[in-house]
Amino acid sequence: MRSAIPALLLLAACTALCLLAGCTGTPAGGTVPADDFSDWRLTLNGTGEEVLTLEDLRGLPAAEGHGYAVSTVGIRYGPYRCRGVDLTLLVDMAGGMGERDQVWVSAPDGYLWVFDAEQMSGEGFVTFNEDLKEIPSPPLSIILMYEQDGHPLSYNDGGPARIAIISQEPGVVTEGSAWVKWVDRIEVRRT
Repeated sequence: MRSAIPALLLLAACTALCLLAGCTGTPAGGTVPADDFSDWRLTLNGTGEEVLTLEDLRGLPAAEGHGYAVSTVGIRYGPYRCRGVDLTLLVDMAGGMGERDQVWVSAPDGYLWVFDAEQMSGEGFVTFNEDLKEIPSPPLSIILMYEQDGHPLSYNDGGPARIAIISQEPGVVTEGSAWVKWVDRIEVRRT
């Protein structure tokens, strides 16, 4: 009987934890509240500086395509249907770029990725098929994505806005390091 008491106490504790977890999960109705990005700002810097809100970004002409990335250790992210603003449009809003200039895309955590003119034109990327075999690159575009698979981009997925490299062809995989999460600054660096 003495050995049964600890087991019963453990069972009761586990049951209480399960009930408590049920009270803190998804709200009734099965939806999770949207992330609040009302304070988010995107700074565009080039020959001048412009600051956009998420509403401003969503008001710009949208680009859509298929996005699929692989991390440096082989973890696949996607495939996704991506919607956002073409990075070339945002660079033009910052004053444009010359053939030798670079576009620096950064996030508040310090992560930074640099695109050159060749990449800004959709070239110079290594691409793979879904089996991660290298393939010739189809036409690609770099976008600042704010919507993934028809839903606003969540914080956990890099929202409110992250870089995505898209194609009009499904199944084209690109290296994921360039897919900067939580983008808050795009800067044209003159060289």
